[in-house]
Amino acid sequence: MKAKIILSTIALLCFGFVATAQGLKIGFTSAEYIMSLMPEMMQIDSDVTDYGAQLDQQLKTKTQAFQQQVQTYQQSMNTMTEEARGTKEQELTKMQQEVQKFEQDVQAAYSRKLQELLEPVQTRVYNAINDVAAENNYTHILAESAGQAGPILLYSQEDDPFTDLVLVKLGVTPPAKPAN
Repeated sequence: MKAKIILSTIALLCFGFVATAQGLKIGFTSAEYIMSLMPEMMQIDSDVTDYGAQLDQQLKTKTQAFQQQVQTYQQSMNTMTEEARGTKEQELTKMQQEVQKFEQDVQAAYSRKLQELLEPVQTRVYNAINDVAAENNYTHILAESAGQAGPILLYSQEDDPFTDLVLVKLGVTPPAKPAN
């Protein structure tokens, strides 16, 4: 008797899972790929490159000033009093720390600028992904990869049109598929 109840319960659970699974429509896409095809990415790349060059020039100027101070110190240290040498070494240590902090600030500023420029594009892409998913009755959309070493998506049918639908939604012409 217990075996019949257990088997009946298992059968009901399996039937319920199959009924639920029939309503699933899962797609996948790569937001990075979509963004790479958007025309505004060329301008963002140019802006970030210019900004990075400005920051690099500022860092280079500070580094050269520090190196010049070190070189001047090395040339004159033998003629300095011990007290003057100690004072100059403290100044150089402080200057070196300032250069290192500035380098960290440059990296943070570059990252902030990149994020600031990418945010509107990312928002447009994610909104388009949501719209296309809703319009085409997808229940789940998986990322092809999410900054992982490998893809999150391990298998999909080759003909999943989701990414192309998102590109069309954004007004970007999908690239031609290679002939097999």
